[in-house]
Amino acid sequence: MPQRIVFLLVLGTLLGSANAQTQMQIYGAWHCYSDACSWASVPNMTTFDTDNHWMIDRNMDGTYHPSVNVVVLGFVDPVKLMNLTNDSTTVDGIPIGMTTAVVNYFQSRGVRVMMSIGGASFTSHWNKALGNNPTQLGINAANAAKQFNVGMEIDYENSSSPNLTGLQSFVSAYRSVIPYDATGSNFAARLTIDLGNDDLYLTKTAKYATTNWLKTSAPVLDYANAMVASQKTSVSTLETGWQQHVDGVSGSVPPLAPAKLTGSLWLIGGQPNCDNFSNSDQNTAASFVENLAPAGAGTSAGMLGYMFWAAGCQGNGTGCTFPPNTCQLGMGGAATAFNIPIPMPALRQN
Repeated sequence: MPQRIVFLLVLGTLLGSANAQTQMQIYGAWHCYSDACSWASVPNMTTFDTDNHWMIDRNMDGTYHPSVNVVVLGFVDPVKLMNLTNDSTTVDGIPIGMTTAVVNYFQSRGVRVMMSIGGASFTSHWNKALGNNPTQLGINAANAAKQFNVGMEIDYENSSSPNLTGLQSFVSAYRSVIPYDATGSNFAARLTIDLGNDDLYLTKTAKYATTNWLKTSAPVLDYANAMVASQKTSVSTLETGWQQHVDGVSGSVPPLAPAKLTGSLWLIGGQPNCDNFSNSDQNTAASFVENLAPAGAGTSAGMLGYMFWAAGCQGNGTGCTFPPNTCQLGMGGAATAFNIPIPMPALRQN
């Protein structure tokens, strides 16, 4: 074969590799049960399956190909977890609805489960816990993670004056019980954080987390979720926010590796993200998510994937993702189109 042809074939292969999209590894949803994220009653698992079967069986035919590969149960009250509270809606600081049966419902089909600590409604409770005993909160969170065999998520939405010293104590205490696990095989080792849809919200937390916990060279947290913006936000605006996380903000927030970031979208029954993949935001943004190049941190292109707010009944007048408004055609269709790996593999570290 002539040398010129060999050269062109090699060059074409290299260019093709350089432009190849990166497989999404995370495709998941927060879950708010049937009571706007309180999980304040123990689920009837027959009803729970009827309501959520689309999540574990995208074809709705008993073949059990899930529509997601991770479910994040929201929310745990950080004060109750710090105090290991037992009351009518809580056992040892965990809502009584977040049962081992619920965890097993998803995990038995290869779907990873996490619990989210905080949420916007519990911002003041995060402030109180971090001011009182963040170390105990971190230890209790890690022990709960081990008990339920789940990961934990930090959802601390104080943008103006976050207690970063307390948050560092929480993270250090958690990691003293359960070290970082790059393989992902220890479910309880998965510890993540929610940041703003861009770096202009939760800026101080983004700066601290990116600097101290989300480096590819010495990771402490597994990744960050760029949270949802308002419902009417365009995909192009969302992409600008995700790009800002990767670029950083000069003098404020350093760049974040794409391999440490997911982007978030709204999940509302009857709308395309839920029931029409071809017209969905996840379809529109797929090329951006799969090809976003590093800009100062990390070496591999492509974000980790998507998270969706939210399955179940999230409140805020958005309805529920229960029959007849289930999401197998939007979420499940995307899981098929994107070839989402289930169970979730070890995440990219670069």
